[in-house]
Amino acid sequence: MARDLSEVRFLTVAEVADMMRVSTMTVYRMVHAGDLPAIRFGRSFRIPESAVATAIETPIADVG
Repeated sequence: MARDLSEVRFLTVAEVADMMRVSTMTVYRMVHAGDLPAIRFGRSFRIPESAVATAIETPIADVG
């Protein structure tokens, strides 16, 4: 196993939306599209903090 699960910090969709300054619906779209990995707990999702950091640091392609 690459990392012990006790070292992983999971965030709620609302926390991720606040960090990324987007709506919760945008986070849900990213999760469902596979752009942001998440784990489902019951009816809610939890996103690893490391995945959020990677998504924020990944540059977006230039348009134009």
